[in-house]
Amino acid sequence: MPSFLSNNKKYYTPVEYVFAKIGGTYKMPILWRVKDKVWRYSELKKSIANISDRMLSKNLKELCDDGFILKNILPEVPVKVEYAITQKGAEAIPIIASLRDYGFQLMEQDGIKH
Repeated sequence: MPSFLSNNKKYYTPVEYVFAKIGGTYKMPILWRVKDKVWRYSELKKSIANISDRMLSKNLKELCDDGFILKNILPEVPVKVEYAITQKGAEAIPIIASLRDYGFQLMEQDGIKH
């Protein structure tokens, strides 16, 4: 497959492109959480171990910009922000589930308890 450009970044495979969109330490865990219900920022922050405000904000923004989740700002005092999955995000869930299952399988093979 020939290389291709997206947002001035060169990619060599579709897998590399997917991991640029949903890979990393936090994007898949965020998507995994919002697949079942709408979450507020503070709920996500509490549920993801060791994530800083900066990293959570950055990953949420990127997932919103790429169309995987929606950000809904409710005009309340104080302002309430909610995050929900989109159709595009829902399409990523089976892939994340497969990676998660394979991760558990590898952990078991390597004698790692979960």
